[in-house]
Amino acid sequence: VRAQGDTYQVVADVSQFEPPDIVVTTSNGHVAIRAEKVAEDGTVCDTFTHQCRLPDDTDPLSVSCALTESGTLLITAQRR
Repeated sequence: VRAQGDTYQVVADVSQFEPPDIVVTTSNGHVAIRAEKVAEDGTVCDTFTHQCRLPDDTDPLSVSCALTESGTLLITAQRR
């Protein structure tokens, strides 16, 4: 988690996954990123998981995420 001005930012490279394969959740001050690539035969061929705790002064209702064209996931949250 990086502090940048009045926001916190989490960055993850998920370029090997398609947008529908990526799930971001927040709960109890934590952000979790999960991605799973499924092969045509139904087997899971690649996974990515990452979880981090947001600082205590994070506004939990301000958490948002965006996926860049290059496959970088940017999660931002405002400081209170």
